[in-house]
Amino acid sequence: MAEIRLTRLEKGQTKIRNVPIAVTPEGFWCCPSPVVFQKNVKTPNPLNKPKPSPSAPNTSSQKKHSPSTEKKPVSTPSRPGVVSDEQRISGSDTPVDVAPVVSERTPRSKSENLPRKVSIEFGEHGTGDMKVVLLGKQGFAVRMSVHRSVLVENSTFFAEKLPEELPGFPCVEIDDCEDVEIYVETVGLMYCKELKQRLIKQNVSRVLRILKVAEQLGFNSCIQSCLDYLEAVPWVGDEEEDKVVSSVLRLQGEGIGVTPVLKRVSSHTSNPPKDTISHILELVLKSNEERGRREMKTVVLKLLRENNTITTSSGLADICNQTIYTSCTNCMNSLLSSFRQAAGPEFTEKVLETKDPIAKQMGLEADNLSWLLEILAETQAADEFAVMWASQQELASLHAKIPIMSRHRVSCITARLFVGIGKGELLPCKDTRQLLLQTWLQPLMDDYSWLQHGCRSFERKVVEEGIGQTILTLPMDDQQSILLDWLGRFLKAGDNCPNLQRAFEVWWRRTFVRPYVDGGNVPMSESSTTSRE
Repeated sequence: MAEIRLTRLEKGQTKIRNVPIAVTPEGFWCCPSPVVFQKNVKTPNPLNKPKPSPSAPNTSSQKKHSPSTEKKPVSTPSRPGVVSDEQRISGSDTPVDVAPVVSERTPRSKSENLPRKVSIEFGEHGTGDMKVVLLGKQGFAVRMSVHRSVLVENSTFFAEKLPEELPGFPCVEIDDCEDVEIYVETVGLMYCKELKQRLIKQNVSRVLRILKVAEQLGFNSCIQSCLDYLEAVPWVGDEEEDKVVSSVLRLQGEGIGVTPVLKRVSSHTSNPPKDTISHILELVLKSNEERGRREMKTVVLKLLRENNTITTSSGLADICNQTIYTSCTNCMNSLLSSFRQAAGPEFTEKVLETKDPIAKQMGLEADNLSWLLEILAETQAADEFAVMWASQQELASLHAKIPIMSRHRVSCITARLFVGIGKGELLPCKDTRQLLLQTWLQPLMDDYSWLQHGCRSFERKVVEEGIGQTILTLPMDDQQSILLDWLGRFLKAGDNCPNLQRAFEVWWRRTFVRPYVDGGNVPMSESSTTSRE
């Protein structure tokens, strides 16, 4: 809390400048706009600057000074606390509103010679029984004419600091006031009966400043009004929300009831995060409205991507992954069931109204699996998905019996797995990679022409690089077997087959140009060259 000192205004201590103010229905002369403070702090009148003197001040020499050129002294900060009774009653008994023109000045200390901004008087003149002077940064000062009974009634701070009986017309000085403008406004709110009506026109940032000063003054009714305001008003952006929460949490440590505000950002329900995430995924996965499902999949994926680091540290990532894999299992079972129905001999004889729901179900489940795989890849937890997908031999065997228009989305899942392995996003074991290629590479090649021309999200170069890199992670014998099979198909199909020439070149060099000797780390080409030398 800023330092408080009881004293009286000495004659010639400050210079007061009147500013535009207005009288509220409660009778308090309210503060001017913030521009007035900023104008006095940032752009003081150049005429108020003292004229340079060639020599030290001399009390014997007299010069005429106008009010606009008078130097303003700065009060010297003192130690925190209230001064003694002797200090309280020292000084003049008569308060001064406007400092007279001074023709002589006595030598002052170095701190008193610092420039001081003009003071601004608030409060209806002649009605108060005490003065409050706020000394802010850079010597900026504000003097308020107030009533002791109002301050003591509304502020526990002033009730503790002010004695019951004050002699004469006292002046309370508060040094090093951080926010003079808000301090004045908060004192003015003590005169208001309806604080909510005065706060409703403010923004969140300003109310937070008022809340801070009200907390320092122990202005409990204002604190409650600020909390009511913050509980009801929207918070714009994460930065503003963080400021509100930090301010409210500070009050919580002091025993002030802030639960209504914190309920906006924290939940005390008994539902665990797993149930909530599972419910969200279920709603998205089972949605039949294409546009809404597509947009919410994008939103959820973005949010999970943003929170990846946070969820990993808090343990929520494991809960999320378990829920996702449960959904993956359900989607795969539903997809396999749809494939079985569509591959049956009697399916072709059914009417179109019966076929369409099954075809749509296949497309929906395949799209859901692609989305779930994307989430797992973002959280580096897709290795188990590769194992699950590589073991779907029945689904792969039924693939050729399904019309390509209904099955091509399944090949998108395979392509995404190859891309993930090629980029190092998932690291399944050798047996899983080998089984994945053995089970799903042929169905992917069968759908490759359709994927290039009928799937806008398909990136040919990226997929081909992923397939090639996946093949090159296998032992040489497996590389040779797969690439020779690809070569025969590529020579027949051309662009309707993945172009794996880069992988083929790497395999060729490993086999014929730089073959490694068994049991050694030196290529055979280098070893033979060394022996000839």
